[in-house]
Parts: sequence; C-alpha cells; structure tokens
Amino acid sequence: MAQKTKIEWTEESWNPVRGCTKISPGCTHCYAASIAHRFKGVKGGAYEGGFKLRLVPEQLNEPLKWTRPKLVFVNSMSDLFHKDVPENYIKKVCWVMQKANCHTFQVLTKRSERLRDFLTENPEYAKLENVWWGVSVENKKHGLPRIDHLRAAPAATRFLSCEPLLEDLGKINLRGIHWVIAGGESGPGARPMEADWARSIRQQCEASGSDFFFKQWGGVRKAGTGRTLDGKIYDEMPPRIELPVLRLKERTRLKKELCVLE
Repeated sequence: MAQKTKIEWTEESWNPVRGCTKISPGCTHCYAASIAHRFKGVKGGAYEGGFKLRLVPEQLNEPLKWTRPKLVFVNSMSDLFHKDVPENYIKKVCWVMQKANCHTFQVLTKRSERLRDFLTENPEYAKLENVWWGVSVENKKHGLPRIDHLRAAPAATRFLSCEPLLEDLGKINLRGIHWVIAGGESGPGARPMEADWARSIRQQCEASGSDFFFKQWGGVRKAGTGRTLDGKIYDEMPPRIELPVLRLKERTRLKKELCVLE
C-alpha cells in the first residue's frame, strides 16, 4: 500500500521495490535501512527479511486504485535503478506511472548511470510530464557526477536531492535542472550541515531559475532545528500536472492489463 509520509517534499510513498545496498557516503545512516532493521523478523511484516532487496509486484497497481491526485515518492525504501532490479520490472513501474497520469511521481536514485541509460533507451518514459526524475547529491566526489548523468537523460523534469548535504558543493552546473532540494542529515549520528553550504545552493538556484526547497537542518532531533533558512521557509516546486483521476471502469481495465504484461 501507499503510505502517508513525513517527508516534506512529497505526500505519499509507493514501494514496488523494497530493500537496497549502500554505495556512497550518503547511505551511511540510511533511514530506510534503519526502519527495515527495526522490523526485521516481524512475521508477515514488510521487512520480515530485513533490508535485502526484493521486488513487490503486488504493489504495482496501487496508483491505479487512488481516487484523488497525489504527489508520490517512488521507492522511498529502495532504489528503482539498483542493479538487481530487472529492466522489465522498471518498465512495469514506468507503465503504471504513464497510465496513472493524474498523479505526479518523484523517482530518486543514486544509480545515475543506469537512470541515464534507461531513459535514453526508453524516451517515452523519460518525457512523461507527470514524472520527475532525480539524483542524490551528497558531496562533490559522488554527487556532482550524477548531475551530469541526469542532464544527459532526455527527462522532462529533473531534480536534485542534496540531502544529506555533507559538504560545500561549490559551483554546480544547474543547466537543465528544474528543482533542487537541500537538507541536513537527521537521526542518531547525524553529520552536521553548515548554513553557507545551503545558502550557496539557494543562491545558485536563484541565478539559474531552478526551484529551491529547503527540507531541514536535521540533527538528532530535527523537529527542534526546523526548516527556516535565514528566517524563511523555501517550499518551491515545479508545477504539477493537473488531470482528472481515471474512472473506475478504466482503472479496473488497466489493473487487468498490468497483470498480463510481459
């Protein structure tokens, strides 16, 4: 099922894949892994087996059930472009996003090269107006190259999640980037973020015309540190598509069609 989420830049999470593996410093204190380990062994639970990657095909048709438009974070508990997710399964996820076009989907990955290659080979999904394609940018070494990979993909809407922001990113090439999220790490062991790192991203967004969203300062208790940057809350986002929800008859037909997709 989709789940209400406390993530500030979305409304719902949809997880047709669960579990992941760590590949860069941004993964060190992964909130998803912490949640999964907390519920590991709970019989019948979503994370009975821990955080090992697995496909969840029974979740594929969830967006076809919803009766009002939603802003949806795809795979908040995984990474759609993980090497162990079959390409045909990625296409099924994209097919659902294409058909459920009243919803706006946010796909975020650290596997930016696979994202680039997939969208280049499947431009019909890259150019969907209701799908925002994004990459994580936690530092210069691992994060900045991902921006180039994203820019090389023929995506209609591109975004960056600079969270956890682990250092000053310096000059960022924001050409073709529509939205930038910035935020500090939260939870036990959170690494600190300096204000000037976030200010630099904000200033570069203002210069380039990219929307800027300041998510949080973070820390062990993020509720206490808040979301204001220099006395202001930044909630900018790209415009969302506005289409009516499909009628029940059409949604039922699509769910049956999904079941027979190869």
